[in-house]
Amino acid sequence: MKSEDIIPSEPSQEQIIENKELNIWESLFPIFILVGLLAYNIFIYGDSALSGSNQFILLMGAAVAAIVGFKNKVTYAQMMEEVAHNVKSTSGALLILLMVGALSGTWLLSGIIPTMIYYGLQILTPSIFLAASLVICSVISVATGSSWSTSATVGIALIGIGNTMGIHPGMTAGAVLSGAYFGDKISPLSDTTNLAAAMAGADLFDHIKYMLYTTVPSILVAFLIFLVLGFNISAEVTPDITDKLAAIDGAFHISPWLFLVPVIVIVLIMRKTQPLIALMAGALLGGIAAIIAQPELVIKVAGGTTLDVNTAYKGVMNALTTKTSIETSNAELNELFSGKGMAGMLGTIWLILCAMVFGGVMDAIGALARITSALLNMFKTVFGLFTSTVMSCLAINLTASDQYLALVIPGKMFKKAYEDKGLHPVNLSRTLEDTGTVTSVLIPWNTCGAYNAGVLGVATGEYFMYAIFNWISPFMTLIVAGLGYKIKKMIK
Repeated sequence: MKSEDIIPSEPSQEQIIENKELNIWESLFPIFILVGLLAYNIFIYGDSALSGSNQFILLMGAAVAAIVGFKNKVTYAQMMEEVAHNVKSTSGALLILLMVGALSGTWLLSGIIPTMIYYGLQILTPSIFLAASLVICSVISVATGSSWSTSATVGIALIGIGNTMGIHPGMTAGAVLSGAYFGDKISPLSDTTNLAAAMAGADLFDHIKYMLYTTVPSILVAFLIFLVLGFNISAEVTPDITDKLAAIDGAFHISPWLFLVPVIVIVLIMRKTQPLIALMAGALLGGIAAIIAQPELVIKVAGGTTLDVNTAYKGVMNALTTKTSIETSNAELNELFSGKGMAGMLGTIWLILCAMVFGGVMDAIGALARITSALLNMFKTVFGLFTSTVMSCLAINLTASDQYLALVIPGKMFKKAYEDKGLHPVNLSRTLEDTGTVTSVLIPWNTCGAYNAGVLGVATGEYFMYAIFNWISPFMTLIVAGLGYKIKKMIK
């Protein structure tokens, strides 16, 4: 292994780093240490573990992996080069996180999010709220091809509506993410959908068609469970929203015209505008909407007395970058109407950077390739091949902390094995998506898990069991494989 062999810039061009000096137990040792330390750290700190201590634990895991690497003739320079590449590969995600923070700040100040909540409370009832959230996010995500954009726009509003109804935020986040990742998985606009098809060598639309055999049953199961949960919630929770509606109306100028801003953002993404550009446009439009629709709030946030150019600039800039709070006559809403701006995303960015250090060192020492290779050799049957692919995607999501690598590395490692079994590439591409794409959001230190927890303000541990579509998908792909249903063969 040489440093010049590490040459990825696009995910599909990722080099798989192998190290014949490394055995499977050495590859797994840093993972065992990391999981043990994280478990103890969470036991000590509880929900506050993500405030910083988990980040340092990831660095400790990277240090253990580095020691294993030194023992197996991997140099410090090689490890640092792969770490640098990993960090570079997340630069777009980190900038998107900052833009989401900015967008949430101006959408609060402008009254966009309060307006969504105001009308949502009148349209949605507790009995259908979770199922409706699933459907809404599914539609938006299919249209945009982006789970992240879905979470950052309608997802934030749905969390607010659910909180106001007294619904556990973990349930709402689970419904949001189930719908968001359904769309991300099957939309032809999705980067992961295109990447999985490319890695397996499958036609994009054949890949999407073949995924429906596992994706539709998974989303239907999720929908039915959310319906049942909703009816149970309806029996327990009968919120009186009159005072909350009055409090929102008293604090903000509510107008359906404010929906123009999120509609513009969604249209931009549907027209294949880069998410970073679309979100920045949404944040700036939110600032303009705040000046027009909520001038009194802009003056208050800026600490001024009259609305002039300087006060408008300062008020919008504060919403974009720092924590802002809007007080209402309802104490429950005051915490909800608190924006964090770009500063609120720094903890999540810190977590992602530390996770990339751990994943980079694990990749540089050859541990990821070694684990995947061991899983590939573990099973000899067709069902075993599907099982080892699922396990490999999960392992990469856990160790490399990156959704793309969970598609790229198993995709490259398993492609020939599927060909040798006479299996069509769509079998591999579907299995990659059923596991690599959707389970990333279930892992706190994965880029997807960290992002969505930060954006929605709900810890992964809180939404894990309610992200039904995400954790049921790998089981569904194994059930279908075990039954031998729709296992497409190569035509000779």
